[in-house]
Amino acid sequence: MTAAPSVLPTVLRALPEAVVAMAAALLALACAQWFAPGPGSAVLAVVLSLSLARSRLDRDRRGRLEAAIALPVVGLAATGVGWLLLHAPWIGAAAFTAGVAASVWLRQFGELARRASRLIALPFVTVLTVPHLSGTQHGRLPAAVVPILVALLALAWVSLLDVLGRRMGWLADGRTHHATAPVRAPSTHARLSATTRMALQMMVALALAFAVGHLGFGEHWPWVVLTAFIVHSGNRGRLEVAYKSLLRLAGAAGGCVAAALLVTPAGAHGSVALILLALFLGTWLRQLNYTWWALFVTVALALLQNYAGLPATSEMALRLTAIAAGAAIGVATAWLVVPVRSTDVLRRRLADALAALGEALDPTIERRGTTAFVRALNDVESLTPAFRAARVLGLRQPADWIDALSACRAPALALIEQGATPGNVRRAVGAARQALREPERLLDALRALRDALPLPARERVGMRGQSGESL
Repeated sequence: MTAAPSVLPTVLRALPEAVVAMAAALLALACAQWFAPGPGSAVLAVVLSLSLARSRLDRDRRGRLEAAIALPVVGLAATGVGWLLLHAPWIGAAAFTAGVAASVWLRQFGELARRASRLIALPFVTVLTVPHLSGTQHGRLPAAVVPILVALLALAWVSLLDVLGRRMGWLADGRTHHATAPVRAPSTHARLSATTRMALQMMVALALAFAVGHLGFGEHWPWVVLTAFIVHSGNRGRLEVAYKSLLRLAGAAGGCVAAALLVTPAGAHGSVALILLALFLGTWLRQLNYTWWALFVTVALALLQNYAGLPATSEMALRLTAIAAGAAIGVATAWLVVPVRSTDVLRRRLADALAALGEALDPTIERRGTTAFVRALNDVESLTPAFRAARVLGLRQPADWIDALSACRAPALALIEQGATPGNVRRAVGAARQALREPERLLDALRALRDALPLPARERVGMRGQSGESL
């Protein structure tokens, strides 16, 4: 009942970020084409710019410095891997798989390692996007220098426009966006951390995807590998991988239809404008649902093939089959290779949110604030789509846990800001934290916490009007 009204605010909130990200991509693209004309540098500039804008790795001085040092090196390494994928496919596949799996594995070694892992992952995406375009740029610069300059250009434009956007009030303060902590979910695989298991899953998924792609789809192997990579990126448990795979398939199917309708009338020159429009729409609407991103990226890739003089519309069925194969590999790997249960991930994030709330309400702590609780609650709510979709299969409790804790946001923030520390609320927080060990009691404990929090008068009236609705 509450989902539909939230669509418009979500879309409107995402628009400034999409505009700024696309502006940075266009400026980086223009500069890249000036010193290294060709589709290779163009693709690298756009993908890196959009990825950097979304990742928020450069939102402070330290982040920008780290990115300025690491991105050119990683970009050059990724370009080398792209060359291997073209000229020594199996060696390139091994190098790509090892590099991406290592970037996932690094996440468990602190904030610096997590930032490095995201920097490593960014350029590798470009070599899967259109690998046949690598090395096709023209210009006086040596090919090895181009990815370094493009990476620095992308970083410079994204950073500059982000600073301008925040100062002019278009964008929220970047300091409120933090990377989530590595998953420390409980597991039957006691000797392996969840992050290590996710790295192993990524490695196995990519290895299988390369094998199936090369053996079953020939030169179209990237479609299989890219899908397996996407569904395991940001892996938050096996349910999340399955859900993301379904969204990827749905979006790709819609994208194939849209591309088939657009490619022929667009022609080679019209394709450029449509590619940029598709990327903008995908960047913008991704906040609403990942399906939109998958749809518009599929359109953009098909149009890019058309622009490069390669067949596009005639291969839509093959593309969709390859995407389905990659999605199936991703799901099978997540469920069969040292699996990470999504409910365990959720319980870990619930524990972090309740701990942050308990600390914010602790009267013995002199300096308290809402930042830690908001950040932890946002991490919990980021798992909502997959668990709400699982309600169709009868898995109601995890989504109900999220809804119950989300209902605590406004009254909890009001209490924290007032500096109030009511004993009954602190006891309810403690009871909810204890109930995490017994999932059958957790929903009642979270609802008891929600009821213990005093609602602001305005929200109390609204709740009275919706008393017939359930979480």
